Amino acid sequence: MIDYREILRLESLNYSRRTIATCVGSSRNTVSNTIDAAKALDIAWPQCEGMTNEALQILLFGEKTSSSKTNYLEPDYQAIHRELAKPGVTLTLLWAEYCEQARTMGMVPYKTTQFGDKYRKWARITKATMRIQHKPGDVMQVDWAGNTIPVYDSVTGEESKAYLFVAVLPCSCYAYAEACVDMKAESWLGCHVHAYDYFGGVTRLLIPDNLKTGVTANTRYETVLNRSYQEMAEYYDTAIVPTRVRHPKDKSLAEGTVRFASTWIIAALRNQKFFSVEEVNRAVSERLEVLNSMPFKKREGCRKDAYIAEEKEFMKPMPSSPYELAVWTTAKVGYDYLISDGKNKYSVPYDLIGETVDIRLTKNTVEVFFKGSRVASHLREKAARRDPIIHPEHMTPEHRKYLHYNADDFTTWATGVGSRTVKVVDYFLNSGKEAEQGFKSCASLTKLAARYGNVRLEAACSRVLDITASPSIRSISTILKAMRNDKPTVTTTIQNDNSYGITRGASYFGKGGRQDD
Repeated sequence: MIDYREILRLESLNYSRRTIATCVGSSRNTVSNTIDAAKALDIAWPQCEGMTNEALQILLFGEKTSSSKTNYLEPDYQAIHRELAKPGVTLTLLWAEYCEQARTMGMVPYKTTQFGDKYRKWARITKATMRIQHKPGDVMQVDWAGNTIPVYDSVTGEESKAYLFVAVLPCSCYAYAEACVDMKAESWLGCHVHAYDYFGGVTRLLIPDNLKTGVTANTRYETVLNRSYQEMAEYYDTAIVPTRVRHPKDKSLAEGTVRFASTWIIAALRNQKFFSVEEVNRAVSERLEVLNSMPFKKREGCRKDAYIAEEKEFMKPMPSSPYELAVWTTAKVGYDYLISDGKNKYSVPYDLIGETVDIRLTKNTVEVFFKGSRVASHLREKAARRDPIIHPEHMTPEHRKYLHYNADDFTTWATGVGSRTVKVVDYFLNSGKEAEQGFKSCASLTKLAARYGNVRLEAACSRVLDITASPSIRSISTILKAMRNDKPTVTTTIQNDNSYGITRGASYFGKGGRQDD
């Protein structure tokens, strides 16, 4: 899906159409058509900020669907180049093999002239290296260092790793470095925020590698950014342009600075022993100042001087308020209508059971979204809790009712039914270790009263107490089902000692049973 919203947002920031096409992973024709259609309809950012890309597509271009293009098979130029080095292999032979491959895959091959022209063009430029004149304040390149710093547990001596994040401004080569306990999304985003704070400004473009914490997919045809990463970029008003897959030269300054940092920070700290990441970062901060103050070998000054003199004034201003770090995840709601932040569980409306929801985690909040709308919000607990955090309005009606159960209410209700019902409820509440263990039975008793009526329930309770001193919901329910539909007579004592079966009652056994003549 074309990101029409991002195209219009970047166009409002006066980015060139070529740059916008690179950022959103679309062709320049698509970008131009979108911008021209929006101008014709007098649509501009942020007027359309609340619209989805689907709605924008319909508004800009109507219900039309994109016309299908000829599905050409692109030749593997590197393989062609290798094969041509072999004796007797010609472009004509390789074109014939390429045509056979295209037909096998159900695709269309280029004609022989196009095939030769495209290969020769590739051969001319493939070894060329672009010499980029970096503009001040234009780009920030970021990466993780390959080497790590050992951290030891002060009690057990167990060794863990601290990972080094590195950011660099290519114009001045001014660098920032920070150690983290892991390379997960929260650490990744936090390092970007700290880098911007360190530089005191924001660049127009942000160039990362293709790691999963930042880039979901990066193909020839589209670039899909991690939602958390995209949200951060929008907050700082910068555009993310990931490097091409397996093309580290796209961010050569970051690669070089990573190697430089590995030497002057990681290697320089090899003889120190650290017992926490905080200790590591204090040492990294000291070494970072040394690195940025080291004189250039081929020109005057150092990284810090070059940044202050040439680049600082061209940096975009920082936002007025600090960025609230947010990580997006997805989860399927279980039968307990709970989702997790990795440490604690939080409730969502019970009618979302079985649905997939988006979860936005910040330092202080847990927000849950379904189809773009926020359906739940919780204060995020810092420490792990045994019990989940549940809002009563998220619970089923039965579960909400259960929250209000208490012994006094059940006793009051039983008093309104009859004295024998009071005895049964009293047994349920006091037969266990705690009164709460009898709440379920008491609640079932109220349901029986609603179904059969208070009079019949009182009669059933009376009969079951004549039979046993340990009544149960099952026995009371069985008696209610077996009772006749006419109005029962409540009898508290069984008179006929010669009766048989369960109708003998407690009085029979109290007398020692029937006496034979």
